[in-house]
Amino acid sequence: MIFNKQTARQTAKVLLQINAIKLQPNDPFTWASGWKSPIYCDNRVILSYPPVRNYIREEMSKFIEEHYGKPDVIAGVATGAIGIGMLVAEYLGLPFIYVRPEAKGHGRKNQIEGHIESGQNVVVIEDLISTGKSSLNAVKALKEANVNVKGMVAIFSYGFEVAKNNFENEDLTLHTLSNYENLLTEAASSNYISEKEITTLSLWNANPSVWNAN
Repeated sequence: MIFNKQTARQTAKVLLQINAIKLQPNDPFTWASGWKSPIYCDNRVILSYPPVRNYIREEMSKFIEEHYGKPDVIAGVATGAIGIGMLVAEYLGLPFIYVRPEAKGHGRKNQIEGHIESGQNVVVIEDLISTGKSSLNAVKALKEANVNVKGMVAIFSYGFEVAKNNFENEDLTLHTLSNYENLLTEAASSNYISEKEITTLSLWNANPSVWNAN
């Protein structure tokens, strides 16, 4: 669920401008999963552009305050959301932790890095939602630490049906600054892509695992 349409369009616009999101329907990318994709999203690029990162930080922070009040802690999902999560925590004046995909195999063997106490309220920050599995893995670790996960706030979601189902199954609320639908709307209105390319991009999003660029 997006914050609102205005924010979704503006976020899509700036992500396209700084090439955090690239659309190449005629020269698709290959994801780590092996999927062929006409889109690639790397939100780490945001950190290199102060006006953009400040915009993302402030929009996320204001939304969290409006919908959750002030939680006790902000948690980022490693590694992509550590930077933006820390910026949000700083803006809100809150402690910050981050959650690894799995516990370290050495030292203190932590999966959660930073100080958190049982019973505290946490809002989780994520940079990108695809299937949602890695994001929900972080939520599982937090719940096992006996903290109250209020919800998750992310920069962008591909809007896959599998992600929607995964979040519903875990009874967790997800809000995003922007999503695939609003990205296509913004890309089309700015002539970033053609009508034909919109059709290609829509077909991919409907069934990404079997999509073929040809």
